[in-house]
Amino acid sequence: MLGAIGSFSAMAVAGRELGPILDTFEIMMYRSFFGVIIVVALAYGSGTWREIKTDALGLHFIRNIAHFAGQNLWFYAVTVIPMAQLFALEFTSPLWVIVLAPFILGERMTRVRVTAAVMGFIGILIVARPDMGGLNSGMIAAASCAIFFALVAMFTKRLTRSQSITCILFYLTVMQLVFGIICAGYDGDIALPGWS
Repeated sequence: MLGAIGSFSAMAVAGRELGPILDTFEIMMYRSFFGVIIVVALAYGSGTWREIKTDALGLHFIRNIAHFAGQNLWFYAVTVIPMAQLFALEFTSPLWVIVLAPFILGERMTRVRVTAAVMGFIGILIVARPDMGGLNSGMIAAASCAIFFALVAMFTKRLTRSQSITCILFYLTVMQLVFGIICAGYDGDIALPGWS
């Protein structure tokens, strides 16, 4: 978990620094390119390459579209609002899981879950303070990315019933690389990052 927190924090700082140089699609494209290299190397190195199956490509596609949309909204938000607001709004994702899980995963909505969701939402409002400076595009993007990340969590849970982690990560990086190339290159201009 400490490694994940460190990685997410480094990604936030890197995303903010890259924002003026690359658009969000280009950031996602480069991130996915290096992700494919890492996942393929680890799959071969650990002997899990054979676990990559094609029997759930539709669900992988839906999951990765949601992740791509959420991540692009996140990279946009990280460049235009304070990180405290971004993280507060991003962390509404578990609240959205509580709300959406009965529809996607068939889980029951209990009184305890509803109470936790309401308390969590109040906490988010205290930290995000949407009344300070008014609602803006960055806050809307951050709040929207939380909904997409909730969908990603639920579709990932469904995928783990039949797919290995290697398979999920492989399709995550490969599909998002393709999405990134398409979206970054639609205008015929893909910027190269500088060495710094």
